[in-house]
Amino acid sequence: MRPLYPACDTMQFPGILFDLDGTLLDTIPDLADAANAMRQDMGLAPIAEEIIATYVGKGVEQLVIRTLGHEGTPASVDMVMRGLARYQDHYRALNGQRSHLYPGVIAGLQAFREQGARLAVVTNKGAEFTGPLLRQKGLDGYFDAVVCGDTCERKKPDPMPLFHACDLLGISPSQALFIGDSINDALAARAAGMRVLALPYGYNEGRPVQTLPVDAIVDSIVAAARWATDAAPQTEHA
Repeated sequence: MRPLYPACDTMQFPGILFDLDGTLLDTIPDLADAANAMRQDMGLAPIAEEIIATYVGKGVEQLVIRTLGHEGTPASVDMVMRGLARYQDHYRALNGQRSHLYPGVIAGLQAFREQGARLAVVTNKGAEFTGPLLRQKGLDGYFDAVVCGDTCERKKPDPMPLFHACDLLGISPSQALFIGDSINDALAARAAGMRVLALPYGYNEGRPVQTLPVDAIVDSIVAAARWATDAAPQTEHA
């Protein structure tokens, strides 16, 4: 089969970094099921999946805090700790059951590989859940590195995980393109000195994706691969 994009020995972006939840996979169904199971364990009523989607983005601890505080009263430290343990138990059983790939993900990853790029996942999801999910969905073979929410001392929007991914890929941050769906992705990429694309179908904590400080909004990973071949050279960001 003819490659979608020609390979290039002097490509502008030898490294491509991807967020996971809301970028490659729609994981909200499983996250919401686990969150509502946790709430039920703690005597709370379930809440709508679309509301839980706005609580996703800053890691499991913040998801639990936001979900338990949904009624407007902040949860106590003890309640959060109990909720976190129950959430993780439920998510361990539910991880991947209803999650699914977004359209164009596989074709887009193949296109980037055909360009000669090395690929990495940089997610705030813990390693315990990230590896099994990538394997279940047939994505693990596409990535040269995986950086999870507990790999580094700090999570996105801190740039530390992005710097670590670049080290693993053997590239400088200025050689990388980050592709995500949320403010956490955009802020982390900008702080790392990377160019960044946003996808419009993710979560972004309920905010319009058009408000993100990104180089462009693309409608799929395939479109991101096309953008990467046509992008202007790196310039200093304002």
